[in-house]
Amino acid sequence: MKDKAAAVVYDQIGAPRVVAKGEGEIARKIIETAELEGIPVQKNEGLVEALMQVELTKEIPPQLYRAVAELLAFIYKLDKAKSRPKS
Repeated sequence: MKDKAAAVVYDQIGAPRVVAKGEGEIARKIIETAELEGIPVQKNEGLVEALMQVELTKEIPPQLYRAVAELLAFIYKLDKAKSRPKS
């Protein structure tokens, strides 16, 4: 089975959009780029499979709102934890 990856952006205008997706080497490059940029990566094969069906730059369909909202909440928590001053 080939590796798969999808990237989603949410700019608080409309629904989140799929901005990158791919298999194999492209998937590895998406993950590598995210890690280099400090963008959190979450492994969720079911969500990736669903996002692979969404056209690039298109908003996610309503059926994926809940799953993507959970992903965004995960990222928000990570960002909040990073921004807390260490004691």
